[in-house]
Amino acid sequence: MHLEVSQLHKQFQTRNGPIVALKNINLHIEEGEFVCAVGASGSGKSTLLRLIAGLETPTAGEVRVDGVRVTGPGADRGMVFQHYTLYPWMTVAKNVGFGLKLQGMPEKERRQRVSYYLDVVGLAQFAKALPKELSGGMKQRVAIARALASQPKILLMDEPFGALDVQTKETMQHFLLQVWERTRTSIFMITHDVEEAVFLSQRIYVLTSRPGTILREVVLDLPSQRDYHIKRQPKFQDYREEIMGLLRGESVEAMAAG
Repeated sequence: MHLEVSQLHKQFQTRNGPIVALKNINLHIEEGEFVCAVGASGSGKSTLLRLIAGLETPTAGEVRVDGVRVTGPGADRGMVFQHYTLYPWMTVAKNVGFGLKLQGMPEKERRQRVSYYLDVVGLAQFAKALPKELSGGMKQRVAIARALASQPKILLMDEPFGALDVQTKETMQHFLLQVWERTRTSIFMITHDVEEAVFLSQRIYVLTSRPGTILREVVLDLPSQRDYHIKRQPKFQDYREEIMGLLRGESVEAMAAG
């Protein structure tokens, strides 16, 4: 397995006692797959992603990439956050190449790598622009190019389009599929948007409310080549309603327990 999460458990200590954020999480991603995890607020989605990224340490269980245990952040995992986290004083090109510079990549090779990924995300003509000159969608494209430039084995995405308006969000979803088809980088993305997850991914993990556990794995039998028309197909709507039904049931149970 390319990415394997085994028996993952995360507990936080608070003033009012321990809180279990994630319990017995088992999931996998194969090379070249696009997989999403969906869940309501409090399901531990972001915690799960931070554990895979090596930004948090699990209470129990482990994460492995190509058989190697994750013990901290690494170049084998790229990360894209909801907010763009660009350096405002750097040009687009320098933002994309920043990680490569830290890795000690020679300048000529770095320029070539940056140029390639700016072309991949359609921003070659904005290489010398500053982030303040870009729209929200363009800033997120820069963030994606920066993550891809290090050529990670897995791209981790934390609700990357959550801060965008609906029209820009749909454009970015289609753009992300095109980037994935071109690079075939493995992607694991968390989102609360069920329609987005069905549109983008090949498999979806549905998480329960706290503590977060895997409620169901949904394998999507949809064409690999997708555009907006697919959202009107009955099979697409069936998957959407199936997952929404699972989440509604979770929400009712959580309210009853509260």
